[in-house]
Amino acid sequence: MHVVHPICCGIDGHPAQLTACLRRVQDDGTIHTEWRDFGTTYDQLLACRAWLDEQGCPIAVLESTGVYWKPIYHVLAETLEVVVANARSVRQRPGKKTDKADAAWLAELLAHGLIDPSFIPPPAIQALRDLTRTRVALVQTRTQVQNRISKMLEDTNIKVAHAMSDLFSKSGRRMLKALCEGERNPKKLAAFALGTLRRKLPELELALTGQFTTHHGRLIQGELELMELLERQIAELDEQIRQATEPFAAQLAQLQSLPGVQAITARDIVAEIGTDMSRFGSATRLASWAGIAPGNNESAGKRRKGRTRKGNRYLRRVLVQCAWAARKTPTFLGRTFRRLESRLGRKKAAVAVAHKILVIAYHLLVNGTRYDESRYSRQDVRKVEREKKRAIEALESLGYNVTLSPVT
Repeated sequence: MHVVHPICCGIDGHPAQLTACLRRVQDDGTIHTEWRDFGTTYDQLLACRAWLDEQGCPIAVLESTGVYWKPIYHVLAETLEVVVANARSVRQRPGKKTDKADAAWLAELLAHGLIDPSFIPPPAIQALRDLTRTRVALVQTRTQVQNRISKMLEDTNIKVAHAMSDLFSKSGRRMLKALCEGERNPKKLAAFALGTLRRKLPELELALTGQFTTHHGRLIQGELELMELLERQIAELDEQIRQATEPFAAQLAQLQSLPGVQAITARDIVAEIGTDMSRFGSATRLASWAGIAPGNNESAGKRRKGRTRKGNRYLRRVLVQCAWAARKTPTFLGRTFRRLESRLGRKKAAVAVAHKILVIAYHLLVNGTRYDESRYSRQDVRKVEREKKRAIEALESLGYNVTLSPVT
Protein backbone atom coordinates (compact mmCIF):
# COMPACT_ATOMS: atom_id res chain seq x y z
CA MET A 1 0.00 0.00 0.00
CA HIS A 2 1.32 3.42 -0.93
CA VAL A 3 2.74 5.41 1.99
CA VAL A 4 1.49 8.99 2.10
CA HIS A 5 3.38 10.11 5.21
CA PRO A 6 6.79 8.44 5.71
CA ILE A 7 7.09 10.10 9.14
CA CYS A 8 4.00 10.55 11.28
CA CYS A 9 2.78 10.17 14.83
CA GLY A 10 -0.31 8.55 16.32
CA ILE A 11 -1.45 9.82 19.71
CA ASP A 12 -3.76 7.99 22.08
CA GLY A 13 -4.94 10.71 24.46
CA HIS A 14 -6.52 10.40 27.90
CA PRO A 15 -7.38 12.89 30.66
CA ALA A 16 -4.11 12.40 32.57
CA GLN A 17 -1.66 11.02 30.01
CA LEU A 18 -1.08 10.37 26.32
CA THR A 19 0.85 7.74 24.41
CA ALA A 20 2.60 8.87 21.23
CA CYS A 21 3.79 6.41 18.57
CA LEU A 22 6.30 7.80 16.08
CA ARG A 23 6.25 5.82 12.82
CA ARG A 24 9.16 6.25 10.42
CA VAL A 25 9.96 4.54 7.11
CA GLN A 26 13.71 3.93 7.00
CA ASP A 27 15.87 4.29 3.89
CA ASP A 28 15.91 0.51 3.38
CA GLY A 29 12.10 0.39 3.46
CA THR A 30 11.76 -1.01 6.95
CA ILE A 31 9.41 0.58 9.46
CA HIS A 32 10.70 1.87 12.78
CA THR A 33 8.28 2.69 15.59
CA GLU A 34 9.01 4.42 18.87
CA TRP A 35 6.65 5.07 21.77
CA ARG A 36 6.76 7.80 24.36
CA ASP A 37 4.40 8.53 27.27
CA PHE A 38 3.65 12.10 28.32
CA GLY A 39 1.38 13.78 30.81
CA THR A 40 -1.33 16.21 29.75
CA THR A 41 -0.12 19.21 31.72
CA TYR A 42 1.06 22.15 29.68
CA ASP A 43 4.78 21.52 30.24
CA GLN A 44 4.37 17.87 29.29
CA LEU A 45 2.55 18.78 26.09
CA LEU A 46 5.37 21.18 25.25
CA ALA A 47 7.82 18.32 25.83
CA CYS A 48 5.82 16.12 23.45
CA ARG A 49 5.83 18.84 20.81
CA ALA A 50 9.58 19.39 21.23
CA TRP A 51 10.20 15.65 20.82
CA LEU A 52 8.17 15.51 17.60
CA ASP A 53 9.93 18.60 16.23
CA GLU A 54 13.29 17.06 17.08
CA GLN A 55 12.35 13.88 15.22
CA GLY A 56 11.28 15.89 12.16
CA CYS A 57 7.64 14.71 12.37
CA PRO A 58 5.40 17.00 10.27
CA ILE A 59 1.99 15.50 11.09
CA ALA A 60 0.20 13.78 13.96
CA VAL A 61 -3.23 12.28 14.52
CA LEU A 62 -5.41 11.91 17.62
CA GLU A 63 -8.96 10.81 18.30
CA SER A 64 -11.70 13.30 19.11
CA THR A 65 -12.65 11.76 22.47
CA GLY A 66 -14.77 14.14 24.54
CA VAL A 67 -12.88 17.36 25.21
CA TYR A 68 -9.57 15.69 26.06
CA TRP A 69 -8.20 16.16 22.55
CA LYS A 70 -8.50 19.95 22.68
CA PRO A 71 -5.48 20.86 24.86
CA ILE A 72 -3.31 18.39 22.93
CA TYR A 73 -4.48 19.85 19.63
CA HIS A 74 -3.96 23.49 20.64
CA VAL A 75 -0.37 22.90 21.75
CA LEU A 76 0.78 20.62 18.93
CA ALA A 77 -0.96 22.58 16.14
CA GLU A 78 1.38 25.52 16.69
CA THR A 79 4.31 23.73 14.99
CA LEU A 80 2.90 20.74 13.06
CA GLU A 81 -0.22 19.60 11.27
CA VAL A 82 -2.63 17.81 13.59
CA VAL A 83 -5.41 15.59 12.23
CA VAL A 84 -8.38 15.01 14.53
CA ALA A 85 -10.07 11.71 13.67
CA ASN A 86 -13.57 10.51 14.45
CA ALA A 87 -13.12 7.69 16.96
CA ARG A 88 -15.87 5.65 15.32
CA SER A 89 -14.10 5.59 11.93
CA VAL A 90 -10.66 4.63 13.29
CA ARG A 91 -11.80 1.85 15.61
CA GLN A 92 -9.06 -0.64 16.48
CA ARG A 93 -9.02 -4.11 14.98
CA PRO A 94 -10.20 -6.99 17.20
CA GLY A 95 -7.50 -8.23 19.54
CA LYS A 96 -5.53 -6.94 22.48
CA LYS A 97 -6.30 -3.29 23.10
CA THR A 98 -3.58 -1.23 24.73
CA ASP A 99 -2.56 2.41 24.59
CA LYS A 100 0.51 1.53 22.55
CA ALA A 101 -1.52 -0.57 20.12
CA ASP A 102 -4.07 2.21 19.68
CA ALA A 103 -1.39 4.83 19.03
CA ALA A 104 0.38 2.53 16.53
CA TRP A 105 -2.91 1.83 14.74
CA LEU A 106 -3.62 5.54 14.38
CA ALA A 107 -0.12 6.13 13.01
CA GLU A 108 -0.57 3.26 10.53
CA LEU A 109 -3.86 4.66 9.23
CA LEU A 110 -2.43 8.16 8.92
CA ALA A 111 0.68 6.92 7.11
CA HIS A 112 -1.47 5.46 4.33
CA GLY A 113 -3.92 8.38 4.13
CA LEU A 114 -6.88 6.41 5.50
CA ILE A 115 -8.15 9.04 7.94
CA ASP A 116 -10.70 11.70 7.06
CA PRO A 117 -9.85 14.72 9.24
CA SER A 118 -12.62 16.19 11.36
CA PHE A 119 -13.74 19.76 10.82
CA ILE A 120 -11.88 22.09 13.18
CA PRO A 121 -13.18 25.66 12.74
CA PRO A 122 -10.83 28.64 12.77
CA PRO A 123 -10.30 30.46 16.10
CA ALA A 124 -12.93 33.16 15.41
CA ILE A 125 -15.60 30.55 14.68
CA GLN A 126 -14.50 28.47 17.68
CA ALA A 127 -14.98 31.49 19.96
CA LEU A 128 -18.41 32.18 18.45
CA ARG A 129 -19.35 28.53 18.85
CA ASP A 130 -18.44 28.60 22.55
CA LEU A 131 -20.67 31.64 23.04
CA THR A 132 -23.68 30.25 21.16
CA ARG A 133 -23.48 26.84 22.80
CA THR A 134 -23.23 28.44 26.23
CA ARG A 135 -26.29 30.52 25.41
CA VAL A 136 -28.21 27.39 24.44
CA ALA A 137 -27.30 25.80 27.77
CA LEU A 138 -28.45 28.88 29.70
CA VAL A 139 -31.75 29.07 27.82
CA GLN A 140 -32.37 25.38 28.53
CA THR A 141 -31.61 25.95 32.23
CA ARG A 142 -34.02 28.91 32.29
CA THR A 143 -36.72 26.69 30.79
CA GLN A 144 -36.11 24.11 33.53
CA VAL A 145 -36.52 26.84 36.16
CA GLN A 146 -39.79 27.98 34.61
CA ASN A 147 -41.06 24.39 34.54
CA ARG A 148 -40.26 23.95 38.24
CA ILE A 149 -42.18 27.13 39.08
CA SER A 150 -45.18 25.91 37.09
CA LYS A 151 -45.13 22.57 38.92
CA MET A 152 -45.01 24.28 42.32
CA LEU A 153 -47.99 26.45 41.39
CA GLU A 154 -49.95 23.34 40.43
CA ASP A 155 -49.09 21.91 43.84
CA THR A 156 -50.73 24.95 45.46
CA ASN A 157 -53.81 24.78 43.17
CA ILE A 158 -52.91 28.17 41.67
CA LYS A 159 -54.11 27.86 38.03
CA VAL A 160 -52.86 31.22 36.80
CA ALA A 161 -50.80 29.54 34.06
CA HIS A 162 -54.07 28.40 32.46
CA ALA A 163 -55.58 31.87 32.58
CA MET A 164 -52.77 33.65 30.70
CA SER A 165 -50.69 32.70 27.69
CA ASP A 166 -47.35 33.54 29.33
CA LEU A 167 -46.92 32.99 33.05
CA PHE A 168 -43.57 34.82 33.00
CA SER A 169 -44.75 37.95 31.25
CA LYS A 170 -44.58 41.28 33.08
CA SER A 171 -48.05 40.71 34.54
CA GLY A 172 -47.27 37.14 35.60
CA ARG A 173 -44.04 38.10 37.32
CA ARG A 174 -45.80 40.87 39.24
CA MET A 175 -48.32 38.33 40.52
CA LEU A 176 -45.63 35.78 41.42
CA LYS A 177 -43.62 38.42 43.27
CA ALA A 178 -46.69 39.51 45.23
CA LEU A 179 -47.43 35.88 46.14
CA CYS A 180 -43.87 35.42 47.41
CA GLU A 181 -44.14 38.62 49.46
CA GLY A 182 -47.21 37.29 51.28
CA GLU A 183 -50.20 38.63 49.33
CA ARG A 184 -53.03 36.05 49.22
CA ASN A 185 -56.07 38.14 48.24
CA PRO A 186 -57.11 36.98 44.73
CA LYS A 187 -58.58 40.39 43.82
CA LYS A 188 -55.40 42.23 44.75
CA LEU A 189 -53.28 39.66 42.93
CA ALA A 190 -55.44 39.88 39.79
CA ALA A 191 -55.11 43.68 39.88
CA PHE A 192 -51.44 43.30 38.93
CA ALA A 193 -52.55 42.36 35.39
CA LEU A 194 -51.56 44.81 32.68
CA GLY A 195 -52.91 45.70 29.26
CA THR A 196 -55.45 43.45 27.58
CA LEU A 197 -55.05 40.87 30.35
CA ARG A 198 -57.23 43.07 32.57
CA ARG A 199 -60.23 41.94 30.53
CA LYS A 200 -59.87 38.56 32.25
CA LEU A 201 -59.91 39.82 35.86
CA PRO A 202 -62.76 37.53 37.03
CA GLU A 203 -61.03 34.50 35.51
CA LEU A 204 -57.73 35.52 37.08
CA GLU A 205 -59.32 35.87 40.52
CA LEU A 206 -60.56 32.27 40.33
CA ALA A 207 -57.18 31.05 39.05
CA LEU A 208 -55.29 32.83 41.87
CA THR A 209 -57.38 31.22 44.61
CA GLY A 210 -55.47 28.32 46.13
CA GLN A 211 -53.37 27.05 49.04
CA PHE A 212 -50.17 29.01 48.52
CA THR A 213 -48.01 28.84 51.68
CA THR A 214 -44.88 30.57 52.93
CA HIS A 215 -42.91 27.42 52.09
CA HIS A 216 -43.95 27.67 48.42
CA GLY A 217 -43.11 31.38 48.47
CA ARG A 218 -39.52 30.73 49.58
CA LEU A 219 -39.00 28.11 46.89
CA ILE A 220 -40.47 30.20 44.09
CA GLN A 221 -38.58 33.30 45.24
CA GLY A 222 -35.32 31.40 44.86
CA GLU A 223 -36.31 30.18 41.41
CA LEU A 224 -37.26 33.71 40.32
CA GLU A 225 -33.90 35.06 41.46
CA LEU A 226 -32.14 32.28 39.54
CA MET A 227 -34.19 33.06 36.45
CA GLU A 228 -33.30 36.76 36.66
CA LEU A 229 -29.61 35.85 36.96
CA LEU A 230 -29.87 33.59 33.90
CA GLU A 231 -31.59 36.31 31.91
CA ARG A 232 -28.83 38.80 32.75
CA GLN A 233 -26.21 36.28 31.65
CA ILE A 234 -28.12 35.58 28.42
CA ALA A 235 -28.31 39.32 27.71
CA GLU A 236 -24.54 39.66 28.26
CA LEU A 237 -23.90 36.70 25.96
CA ASP A 238 -26.14 38.24 23.30
CA GLU A 239 -23.96 41.35 23.32
CA GLN A 240 -20.77 39.29 23.08
CA ILE A 241 -22.25 37.25 20.24
CA ARG A 242 -23.28 40.43 18.44
CA GLN A 243 -19.72 41.70 18.59
CA ALA A 244 -18.29 38.34 17.53
CA THR A 245 -20.60 38.13 14.49
CA GLU A 246 -19.86 41.63 13.14
CA PRO A 247 -17.22 40.27 10.68
CA PHE A 248 -19.84 37.83 9.32
CA ALA A 249 -22.64 40.35 8.70
CA ALA A 250 -22.84 39.54 4.98
CA GLN A 251 -23.12 35.77 5.56
CA LEU A 252 -25.73 36.27 8.28
CA ALA A 253 -27.82 38.40 5.91
CA GLN A 254 -27.66 35.64 3.29
CA LEU A 255 -28.85 33.02 5.78
CA GLN A 256 -31.63 35.24 7.14
CA SER A 257 -33.06 35.48 3.64
CA LEU A 258 -34.08 31.81 4.04
CA PRO A 259 -37.66 31.19 5.22
CA GLY A 260 -37.67 30.23 8.90
CA VAL A 261 -34.14 31.47 9.61
CA GLN A 262 -34.02 34.40 12.03
CA ALA A 263 -31.10 36.37 13.48
CA ILE A 264 -30.45 34.00 16.40
CA THR A 265 -30.65 30.83 14.31
CA ALA A 266 -28.50 32.34 11.55
CA ARG A 267 -25.65 33.06 13.94
CA ASP A 268 -26.01 29.56 15.43
CA ILE A 269 -25.61 28.06 11.96
CA VAL A 270 -22.52 30.18 11.25
CA ALA A 271 -21.06 29.18 14.62
CA GLU A 272 -21.37 25.48 13.73
CA ILE A 273 -20.33 25.37 10.06
CA GLY A 274 -18.36 28.60 9.63
CA THR A 275 -18.40 30.60 6.42
CA ASP A 276 -15.81 28.72 4.32
CA MET A 277 -17.64 25.85 2.64
CA SER A 278 -14.54 24.56 0.83
CA ARG A 279 -13.75 22.54 3.95
CA PHE A 280 -16.78 20.33 3.31
CA GLY A 281 -16.46 20.12 -0.47
CA SER A 282 -20.15 19.61 -1.23
CA ALA A 283 -23.60 20.10 0.24
CA THR A 284 -23.98 16.31 0.45
CA ARG A 285 -20.94 15.94 2.67
CA LEU A 286 -22.03 18.85 4.84
CA ALA A 287 -25.48 17.29 5.37
CA SER A 288 -23.88 13.96 6.22
CA TRP A 289 -21.53 15.62 8.71
CA ALA A 290 -24.46 17.44 10.31
CA GLY A 291 -26.36 14.15 10.69
CA ILE A 292 -29.49 15.12 8.77
CA ALA A 293 -28.85 13.18 5.55
CA PRO A 294 -30.76 9.94 4.87
CA GLY A 295 -28.78 6.87 5.81
CA ASN A 296 -27.76 4.20 3.29
CA ASN A 297 -29.15 0.75 4.00
CA GLU A 298 -29.27 -1.45 0.91
CA SER A 299 -28.83 -5.20 0.64
CA ALA A 300 -29.47 -7.62 -2.23
CA GLY A 301 -30.71 -4.77 -4.38
CA LYS A 302 -33.37 -3.78 -1.86
CA ARG A 303 -33.26 -0.40 -0.22
CA ARG A 304 -34.42 -0.41 3.38
CA LYS A 305 -35.14 2.38 5.81
CA GLY A 306 -31.98 4.33 6.51
CA ARG A 307 -31.83 6.30 9.73
CA THR A 308 -29.90 9.53 9.90
CA ARG A 309 -26.44 9.14 11.42
CA LYS A 310 -25.19 10.84 14.54
CA GLY A 311 -23.77 14.25 13.72
CA ASN A 312 -23.57 17.76 15.06
CA ARG A 313 -26.48 17.84 17.52
CA TYR A 314 -26.30 21.63 17.95
CA LEU A 315 -26.61 22.22 14.21
CA ARG A 316 -29.35 19.61 13.85
CA ARG A 317 -31.35 21.27 16.64
CA VAL A 318 -31.25 24.72 15.09
CA LEU A 319 -32.01 23.44 11.57
CA VAL A 320 -35.05 21.49 12.76
CA GLN A 321 -36.16 24.61 14.63
CA CYS A 322 -35.89 26.58 11.38
CA ALA A 323 -37.88 23.88 9.57
CA TRP A 324 -40.76 24.20 12.04
CA ALA A 325 -40.73 27.97 11.58
CA ALA A 326 -40.70 27.59 7.77
CA ARG A 327 -43.75 25.30 7.99
CA LYS A 328 -45.94 28.34 8.71
CA THR A 329 -44.78 30.26 5.64
CA PRO A 330 -46.35 30.14 2.13
CA THR A 331 -42.95 29.34 0.60
CA PHE A 332 -41.35 26.37 -1.10
CA LEU A 333 -40.03 25.09 2.22
CA GLY A 334 -43.39 25.55 3.90
CA ARG A 335 -45.21 23.71 1.12
CA THR A 336 -42.63 20.93 1.20
CA PHE A 337 -43.08 20.50 4.97
CA ARG A 338 -46.87 20.34 4.71
CA ARG A 339 -46.69 17.93 1.78
CA LEU A 340 -44.29 15.55 3.54
CA GLU A 341 -46.00 15.59 6.92
CA SER A 342 -49.17 14.11 5.44
CA ARG A 343 -47.17 11.11 4.26
CA LEU A 344 -44.25 10.78 6.68
CA GLY A 345 -45.39 12.55 9.82
CA ARG A 346 -44.31 15.86 11.28
CA LYS A 347 -41.00 14.81 12.81
CA LYS A 348 -39.64 13.16 9.68
CA ALA A 349 -40.88 16.07 7.60
CA ALA A 350 -39.03 18.48 9.90
CA VAL A 351 -35.75 16.60 9.40
CA ALA A 352 -36.29 16.47 5.62
CA VAL A 353 -36.91 20.23 5.42
CA ALA A 354 -33.95 20.86 7.74
CA HIS A 355 -31.84 18.97 5.21
CA LYS A 356 -33.11 21.23 2.43
CA ILE A 357 -32.40 24.35 4.48
CA LEU A 358 -28.80 23.28 5.05
CA VAL A 359 -28.26 22.42 1.37
CA ILE A 360 -29.64 25.80 0.29
CA ALA A 361 -27.55 27.57 2.97
CA TYR A 362 -24.43 25.83 1.62
CA HIS A 363 -25.04 27.13 -1.90
CA LEU A 364 -25.87 30.62 -0.63
CA LEU A 365 -22.56 30.81 1.24
CA VAL A 366 -20.59 29.35 -1.68
CA ASN A 367 -22.10 31.68 -4.28
CA GLY A 368 -22.46 34.74 -2.05
CA THR A 369 -26.14 35.13 -2.98
CA ARG A 370 -29.46 35.40 -1.18
CA TYR A 371 -32.43 33.09 -1.21
CA ASP A 372 -34.59 33.49 -4.32
CA GLU A 373 -38.05 32.04 -3.91
CA SER A 374 -38.71 32.13 -7.67
CA ARG A 375 -36.07 29.42 -8.21
CA TYR A 376 -38.10 26.98 -6.11
CA SER A 377 -41.66 28.07 -6.89
CA ARG A 378 -41.75 26.46 -10.30
CA GLN A 379 -45.05 24.88 -11.14
CA ASP A 380 -45.08 21.09 -11.03
CA VAL A 381 -46.40 20.08 -14.45
CA ARG A 382 -47.33 16.56 -13.39
CA LYS A 383 -49.18 17.84 -10.35
CA VAL A 384 -51.14 20.29 -12.49
CA GLU A 385 -52.10 17.51 -14.89
CA ARG A 386 -53.25 15.27 -12.05
CA GLU A 387 -55.41 18.00 -10.52
CA LYS A 388 -56.89 18.87 -13.93
CA LYS A 389 -57.73 15.24 -14.62
CA ARG A 390 -59.27 14.82 -11.17
CA ALA A 391 -61.46 17.92 -11.63
CA ILE A 392 -62.66 16.81 -15.07
CA GLU A 393 -63.54 13.33 -13.82
CA ALA A 394 -65.44 14.81 -10.87
CA LEU A 395 -67.54 17.04 -13.16
CA GLU A 396 -68.17 14.23 -15.65
CA SER A 397 -69.37 11.97 -12.84
CA LEU A 398 -72.00 14.63 -12.10
CA GLY A 399 -73.23 14.53 -15.72
CA TYR A 400 -71.41 17.51 -17.24
CA ASN A 401 -69.48 17.73 -20.51
CA VAL A 402 -66.25 19.57 -19.81
CA THR A 403 -64.44 21.74 -22.33
CA LEU A 404 -61.22 23.42 -21.26
CA SER A 405 -59.93 26.73 -22.56
CA PRO A 406 -56.99 28.75 -21.18
CA VAL A 407 -57.68 31.97 -19.29
CA THR A 408 -56.65 35.01 -21.33
